[in-house]
Amino acid sequence: MDLLRHLRFFVAVAEEGHFGHAADRLGMTQPPLSQGIRRLEDRLGVTLLTRTARGVGLTSAGTELLPRAAMLLADAERFAEDAQRHREARAELRIGVVPQLSAWHVAAVVDGVRRAGALATTTAGSSVELVGAVVAGQLDCAVVHHPALVHPLECGGVVKLPTDFLVPSGRAVQRFAHLRDLALAAPPRHHNTAACDLLVDSLRAKGIDPVLVAAPTDRDVVAAVASGTAFGLTADQGLRAPGVDRVALGGDEFFLRVRLVWRTEPELRAAVEDGLAGDRHALR
Repeated sequence: MDLLRHLRFFVAVAEEGHFGHAADRLGMTQPPLSQGIRRLEDRLGVTLLTRTARGVGLTSAGTELLPRAAMLLADAERFAEDAQRHREARAELRIGVVPQLSAWHVAAVVDGVRRAGALATTTAGSSVELVGAVVAGQLDCAVVHHPALVHPLECGGVVKLPTDFLVPSGRAVQRFAHLRDLALAAPPRHHNTAACDLLVDSLRAKGIDPVLVAAPTDRDVVAAVASGTAFGLTADQGLRAPGVDRVALGGDEFFLRVRLVWRTEPELRAAVEDGLAGDRHALR
């Protein structure tokens, strides 16, 4: 027997003073309401209601028990509301990500946080912007380029993500010398001076010193490459676009290096770093 349900029947009939009116209030027909009241009385072993010429009256037991029944129903409602607040108050982790982090890795991070029972929201920005947002408390943590100036934040280990070079379609590129007449489409130097200088130094070590064309996102890189005037790099292994070819050049010196930074270590740090370092091929 559903005690709360039948107590609701009792309170409705007592307050309405009429079975028909109580049935309408509860959105049901009168016969099951009457049966429910009888079941409740049978379980309690007392008569709660009496039918009179004027409608329905309370017995002495009904009069004494009605306030307690109403209190139980109110407590049950508060219990359900409190449980709903707990469901809706799941932890929310605000994560910043650099635009060069692939959509796959962003999704893997968010999915990992979801599996850990929390909600993740992401904000894209340069490493400088994201570090500032974490310091200011606007973000809980951020995935930024390495190397980067992250003081006074704490940081996790460096994650190296493989990259490919993007070159204009149909262009034969087998070594770095074939890129000498092209500009480099990459994030502006002020987005992260250290990472930009490291990339340029690595290219110079290969014998080329390209002009830098500002391309804050992979979309900007693809547009510049498709124009036939630039080359770029991407860590998005699924990126394909008209007018753009992918080529493998160099080694891990050109990998995208990122790390997680935080001011106060987030409770779900492990879920974020697991998603960041996850193997995209594992889901194929």
